[in-house]
Amino acid sequence: MLSRALFLAALVVFWTTVVRGQTMPPAAIPAAPPTASPPAAAVPPSASAWRPAAEQPHSMPGTHAGGAVRPVAAETPVAPEAAGAPGRALSPAGGAGSAPVAEPSAAAAAPMGVGPAAPSAADLSRRPIARVTSGGNTLPADRGQVWREYDISPYTMRVTATERPEQAIIDWILRETGYEAWHGDTVAVLSASKRSLRVYHTPQMQAAVADVVDRFVASEADSVAFSLRLITLDQPNWRTRAQRFLKPVNVQTPGVSAWLMTRDDAAGLLAELQRRTDFREHSSPHLLVANGQSTVVSAKRPRGYVRDLLMRPDVWPGFESQMGQLEEGYALEFNPLLSLDRRVIDASLKCEIDQLEKLTTVPMDIATAQGGRQRSKVEVPQTVHFRFHERFRWPADQVLVVGLGMVALPIPVDSKPNLAGIPLPLNTSPPRGDLLVFIDARTTAADAARMAAPPLAERPR
Repeated sequence: MLSRALFLAALVVFWTTVVRGQTMPPAAIPAAPPTASPPAAAVPPSASAWRPAAEQPHSMPGTHAGGAVRPVAAETPVAPEAAGAPGRALSPAGGAGSAPVAEPSAAAAAPMGVGPAAPSAADLSRRPIARVTSGGNTLPADRGQVWREYDISPYTMRVTATERPEQAIIDWILRETGYEAWHGDTVAVLSASKRSLRVYHTPQMQAAVADVVDRFVASEADSVAFSLRLITLDQPNWRTRAQRFLKPVNVQTPGVSAWLMTRDDAAGLLAELQRRTDFREHSSPHLLVANGQSTVVSAKRPRGYVRDLLMRPDVWPGFESQMGQLEEGYALEFNPLLSLDRRVIDASLKCEIDQLEKLTTVPMDIATAQGGRQRSKVEVPQTVHFRFHERFRWPADQVLVVGLGMVALPIPVDSKPNLAGIPLPLNTSPPRGDLLVFIDARTTAADAARMAAPPLAERPR
């Protein structure tokens, strides 16, 4: 009888500590603040194992039962069904893990505490490393920044050649003030719409922005006529006789020179250059450019070549030539902006030249599916690229001449000499030439009257 009583007592203890303990819910997690998540539902017996209260995870500020750490100020309520999703067990790290005895459903696998408008699962797959705060409701003004809105509608409403004319204003502000001024330790804003330009910066920077905006709005998108001539010569010896007419201008790009000339001297130089046998004029358009907007003059042609061979047993002769294409030629982009009194021209000049010097042929010996061999070739292009981009400022009543140096010809020509149309087998170098750009603003009578008047006073800074 004594042994039977001991056996029954041991059975009661086993039932109390083990079997009944498996059905007990985990220790309650400390309650969150009033704005935090509602209490999580008890985890089903089949999905979790009971642990002592000392081993239960402790809640942290900004942490709810789902285990997603968020700033306390940005805490959002947790849906009751998400906090106690079946098939999930609380881990010591505060995260949700799959119980070994139950496969989590698709709903349980989703991040805890995410509402209908939650970000994608990839955004919530990891905890943020950087410390993120919501900040205040006002912009920092530690450098004395002020908010200004400029009405640019008199300019943008009259420019119809582009969909976003306000972008030109932003581009010129960045050129005038520098990109670093808007991406440094000073909190700054530069944004534009069709009607207004919004700027947040220091008063000194606001004055510089106002000067640029005035140059756009004062002209109200008046178009300016420019003569843009692109010329190449085989030799740069023209400078010997023209040296006395050239007034040098500082240029930052190595190998590039620039000069100013009067209109009469420029006309005389062009007349003398046209008498040379190596004179080539690639473009001489008279452009009407809206003040501040860009225009592009280009001439390009496609050049095809055999890039690779693709084996294809289903076609004869068992392979197929993969063709490639290159664009060779030039593109000249011109973007002028006149001063308030139209006496001075600021202009951005960008030139790109691509030239295919030659195609190196590589013979290919290919075995066909029929057991024979076929001869074919692939071509490897040898190209040269020239890039130039700089800003110039000069008086509107003078001509700017930019010498880009001995570069690839804008419009390629056959570099092989010939006799009566028959190419001569001589080793020749790819075609090069001294590239000159003549830029002349065609001022009107109204512009001449403005130049004769006293200069306008600058805006006080």
